Amino acid sequence: MKIGMGRKKIKLGDLLVEANAITNEQLYDALKKQKELGKKLGETLIELGYISQELLNATLTQQLGIDFIELRAAKLDEDAIALFPESLARKHNAIPIGFDETNGNVLRVAMVDPMDIIAMDDMAIVTNMQIDPLLTTQEELDSALSKYYGNAQAMEMADKYRKEREAAEVTEEEENIIDDEVDNSPIVMLVKSIIEQGVRQRASDIHIEPLEMSVRVRFRIDGVLKKVMTYDYSLLSAICARIKIIGGMDIAEKRKPQDGRISIMVDRKEYDIRVSMLPTVYGEKTVMRITSKEGLTKPKSALGFAPEDLAKFDGILSNPHGIILVTGPTGSGKSTTLYTSLSELNTEDVNIITVEDPVEANVDGINQVQVNVKADMTFAAALRSILRQDPDIIMIGEIRDGETAQIAVKASITGHLVVSTLHTNSAASSVTRVVDMGIEPYLIGDALVGVIAQRLVRRLCTCKMARHAEVYENRMLGKDEDEQVVVYDPVGCPICNNTGYLGRIGVYEIMPITHSLRVVISRGGPADQIEEQALKEGMKTLRMSARELVLKGTTSMSEMKKIVYEAEDSM
Repeated sequence: MKIGMGRKKIKLGDLLVEANAITNEQLYDALKKQKELGKKLGETLIELGYISQELLNATLTQQLGIDFIELRAAKLDEDAIALFPESLARKHNAIPIGFDETNGNVLRVAMVDPMDIIAMDDMAIVTNMQIDPLLTTQEELDSALSKYYGNAQAMEMADKYRKEREAAEVTEEEENIIDDEVDNSPIVMLVKSIIEQGVRQRASDIHIEPLEMSVRVRFRIDGVLKKVMTYDYSLLSAICARIKIIGGMDIAEKRKPQDGRISIMVDRKEYDIRVSMLPTVYGEKTVMRITSKEGLTKPKSALGFAPEDLAKFDGILSNPHGIILVTGPTGSGKSTTLYTSLSELNTEDVNIITVEDPVEANVDGINQVQVNVKADMTFAAALRSILRQDPDIIMIGEIRDGETAQIAVKASITGHLVVSTLHTNSAASSVTRVVDMGIEPYLIGDALVGVIAQRLVRRLCTCKMARHAEVYENRMLGKDEDEQVVVYDPVGCPICNNTGYLGRIGVYEIMPITHSLRVVISRGGPADQIEEQALKEGMKTLRMSARELVLKGTTSMSEMKKIVYEAEDSM
């Protein structure tokens, strides 16, 4: 039966009890808790652990005779969406997905609560069509609303602000007054909308850039920048003012670079946003780096380690003292690996202190110190103070100079475990970089316990397409030229936003420091000699790890080429 055919209101709790998905006692508990939390019954039942989202979906679809729709994998009909104002979609937590193929007067609508008969009546009156409901989750619906209505909402807010500004005939002198009153303008909604869209589209960075005649907004998704919208240039000063207010920056300062920080809740998850503002020839450019505590403190299994790499990683982390280095260029996932390491080591019986510039995510149970050059709180100065705080484990955001390196080495030799990052291309070259900072090779040989070099490659979506590798690709993959090797190319579908890729995975080069490697390092051996010895002991280079991911179908040849620096003939 289709809901809405009969007019009887069905209650979710009764339906779940009738289906034996929950007991009467559990329903009573949940209804009591629901009043305290002010949430929906389904959310409360899931939060109390009485039912899982999957079981709730399965029970509802079976009992009500409707289908469940995975919105992120569906292509929504733009004509159907045009019938539905955004206010109606958000009011009833619903979005139209298309028309019934057999009856053009039936509109198929994805709903979080398909038992809400009042909502269906309302939608039927507005669209003048019969409503056929499908079930979806709140998270998927929020993402779809942001994707299909987000730009329109942002453009509407931008247009509203521009009209208000024109009506007020604002001059440059009056602009600062408007900046101070910006809380009452549509700009608040515009900036909120840009950030929420960025979060929901999995962006790691949001770029708001002044061009000669317009303001361009781009999102970095899976490491690649993508233009999402363009606004009139007249909005720039108000957007910047709003970001300065919520980021705790100086609203009157427009000539100097500024840094700030914003905390925001999106879909019941907390996100930490680092803001950087830089004056350019056309105005201030803003870059917002989005991080979430959940994203940085992933379980080890989610990082993409192969089983043998995971064993090496665990072996390095089990050292009671010494230096562990994580290396790679900016945006290669070093912070995530560092925070994962700290989460592994974070137990009640150890004192962990970090020195970061800036602190990327607040982690419970860890003492985090932020570098502040103005207050003479440099990495080196902070480290000296930290050593008097009885630490067991010290995390240094980055070893930038000889002084920091010197203190880190001394701390590791005197019984502390030190975890830090370096900007180098390979595990072996990290050792020589520390020597270049003025540390004696024998000290490094003694202090170092492991080096992890890493990169990130984009994961192919399930829509990938198989083909046989070309001759030159066989050479890159270390295979015979005439061998039939299967590789995969990106295609593109609604799930991956037609990019062919969904998410990223780490590529690792893990070098535990063995006795024989210590000997080579202590003698001052060059990077190629250190790498040669590590390879003899079973280390896989970044190139070898990337090859494995291509052959497994996890990533594509084009992604592998981005992280392989050597010439083809050396492969």
